Amino acid sequence: MAPRIQLIDVTLRDGNQSLWSAIGIDTRTIVDVAPWLDRAGFKCIDFTTSTHMAISVRYHREDPYEKIRLARQLLPNTPLIFMTTGMRFITWEPAPRAIIRLAMRIMVRHGIRRIQIVEPMNNMSALLEAARIAREEGAEQVVAGLVYSISPVHTDEFYVRCAEELARERQLLDTVYIKDPSGLLTPERVETIVPALRRALGDDMPLEIHSHCTMGMAPLCYLRAVQLGVQTVHTAIPPLAEGTSLPSIYRTVANLRELGFEVDIELEPLTEVSEYLQRLARRKKFPVGRPLEYDVSYYRHQVPGGMITTLQRHLREVGAEHRFDAVLEEIVRVRAELGYPIMVTPYSQLVATQALLNIESRERYEKVPDEVIKYVLGRFGPPPAPIDPWVKERVLSLPRARELDVPLPEPTLEELRRTFGATISDEELLLRWALPGDQVDAALARKMGHPAPTGNSLTHPIAQLIAEVARKPSISYFHLEKDGFRLTLRRQNGLPLSVPASTEGSVPHDRHPA
Repeated sequence: MAPRIQLIDVTLRDGNQSLWSAIGIDTRTIVDVAPWLDRAGFKCIDFTTSTHMAISVRYHREDPYEKIRLARQLLPNTPLIFMTTGMRFITWEPAPRAIIRLAMRIMVRHGIRRIQIVEPMNNMSALLEAARIAREEGAEQVVAGLVYSISPVHTDEFYVRCAEELARERQLLDTVYIKDPSGLLTPERVETIVPALRRALGDDMPLEIHSHCTMGMAPLCYLRAVQLGVQTVHTAIPPLAEGTSLPSIYRTVANLRELGFEVDIELEPLTEVSEYLQRLARRKKFPVGRPLEYDVSYYRHQVPGGMITTLQRHLREVGAEHRFDAVLEEIVRVRAELGYPIMVTPYSQLVATQALLNIESRERYEKVPDEVIKYVLGRFGPPPAPIDPWVKERVLSLPRARELDVPLPEPTLEELRRTFGATISDEELLLRWALPGDQVDAALARKMGHPAPTGNSLTHPIAQLIAEVARKPSISYFHLEKDGFRLTLRRQNGLPLSVPASTEGSVPHDRHPA
């Protein structure tokens, strides 16, 4: 029999984050496309992170838990993924353990079935601590990510050591995946790293691959990876595929089938999702993912594309465009001095900001932002390699370093409740711990039916109604008309109820699967 390959869809989370700055998809969009996605047969759907939850509150004035609950109702056959960066929630500093435990408990409570843990420093002890909490709080699947990068430190041997740590705690994990957020993998490196990880993890631990198209290599890497034993690849649906996002599902499936692999997916329903998102992109003037040109210098500086644009704009504003190449060289130098952090958020911003300050100041490290000081203090965990001794001494000698060198508090849940309110829900407590109170207040006001300043998603009573009706399989047709608002739900062939509401941005009734 031909090897069978499964797919994980990243359109709603990572595709959105990569191309639409994570603000392009609101609850209304989820409701409109979810029934189609559920028909396709994905292994899982990459759905949300704590960052995306914060964006729901901050930009859309939405209840992020309501978004999860609705998606769970409309995607009954497809597990949803919550991805977390180790022992963190929204903020980049480690969160109290009580907060992490509460977050895991809430995710499971609201229907998240797969918790995906990525530690940007590849700090396996922090990753495994989060995995243990997720397992204790009832997560159905717990998945560990190994974050790929290129440096003198990030060798195959480095990743094998990480994998061996994970293998020793295999009772906590269901799957491991290679996460290449910068698109740096090449087919040649896949040929060495995949077999090495397979040996370290053992035959009983599934291995997945997740690679961005920044350098255009990801589609080729996927084909070589599955030939070497990877069972699952992560893809996106156009227009949220390609570019700095992940490979298009259409070309990936065609290539895999051409090579003789069986792929568990139905593409026909995804045409509706793609067309819907294309219309949304045109209406909102969002960018569409397209293949990028190959830029060999990217392997040297590894600065994400969005940051390149920001650097160029800043230098242009201060009349220093001619120093762009010097800034890139300084970024390479600073990254090495800081122990080769992987160039993903927040470390890419941290390295680039310090490099810019070094170029603009009279001497290097004369000015050091708080985040770099916290990094050197170890607040983000141990760096992959030792920090340059001169840089470490220089940063830690700053008066600000002494002010910031204080232990992080570890409040209990009871202490947090005394701070934020003894009677509020767990869900509200989690948001109030991480976000400004006025943003949470605005989202809650909208949830109670008060007008919200921005956004175009369903208010809470309507969302509740949809969820309740969807839970009753005996209801095949539902229609509500009141004060100019019209909502029709239909169910056919055992599919979940779909929502062709007649408000702006909806899909016409005859284009829904239900």
